Amino acid sequence: MTWVSDVLGGLGAGRTDGADGADGADGASLPGDGRFPDGAAFRIEIPSVEGPRVLDAVLRAAEADGITVNRVSQGSGAMLLSVAELRDMAQAGHGAGVEVCLFVGPRERFGVGAHARSADGRAHADQVRGLRQLGYALEDVLRATEEGIRSFLVADLGLLRALTTAQARGFLPAGLVWKISAAMSPSNPVTLTLLQELGAGTVNIPSDVTLAELAEMRAAVSLPLDLYVESSDPLGGVVRGQELADLVRAGAPLYAKFGLRNAQGVYPSGLHLVDVARANAVEKVHRAAVALEWLDRLSPGLLQSKPGAEGLGIPVP
Repeated sequence: MTWVSDVLGGLGAGRTDGADGADGADGASLPGDGRFPDGAAFRIEIPSVEGPRVLDAVLRAAEADGITVNRVSQGSGAMLLSVAELRDMAQAGHGAGVEVCLFVGPRERFGVGAHARSADGRAHADQVRGLRQLGYALEDVLRATEEGIRSFLVADLGLLRALTTAQARGFLPAGLVWKISAAMSPSNPVTLTLLQELGAGTVNIPSDVTLAELAEMRAAVSLPLDLYVESSDPLGGVVRGQELADLVRAGAPLYAKFGLRNAQGVYPSGLHLVDVARANAVEKVHRAAVALEWLDRLSPGLLQSKPGAEGLGIPVP
């Protein structure tokens, strides 16, 4: 298999035996040497924070549990938030030193086509269909940046190219974070390398990645990896908070995300689901707090970023 290693190595994929950076077969003994700009190995992210009311609940729960949440993300889309709501989220995130990351809309799942809602077409649900939707998506990002948002979830390669081009030409502010959504979730180092080359700033990888696979991905790229330590049922329902220290040591710099298994879906969210979204988010913070206890028990000394750390897409109200 020497020729395979030569080909994949030339693509930036590293070794092909699943042992990059690991002493053991599962990669558990291989500390990642990557760090965020502040020297920390990991950050905590709470996803599906669907608006200012849910964000307020997250910040209150984090204070009550005595933990730091570094980033919140939202899945319904910036397009479904009013200007006042965008401004409220930006102000709250700025005040707390928390990155606020909003999904770019529209996506095929919200469109008039049937393909993305069919059994075989669901993988396209969060892609952007046609030039018209691309135009709406670009305007969605500009509208949110005008209210201070500096971080966005992207699930379409063409949209990523359009956004980085718009930014390079001065139509969008510098310093925006382009976060690749779990809807894309590259599952091999070559795809991950391609996303980095296209301008991704941080990339969701599959929640069921093994430690050896995580080490392979870390060996291929320098950008932060985003990993669901607990994922919702549609993403596999993985619950692995006790592994947080191993995941950080293999994948740093790592955003540890806490979804919630056995939770009611909230997309697209709104006032009709705000109580459910708040309850889900508060429990996600609790899950993060428990995982941090496991980390402190098994690998004390691994550093988490503090609020407002360098590299976070902190809103600018």
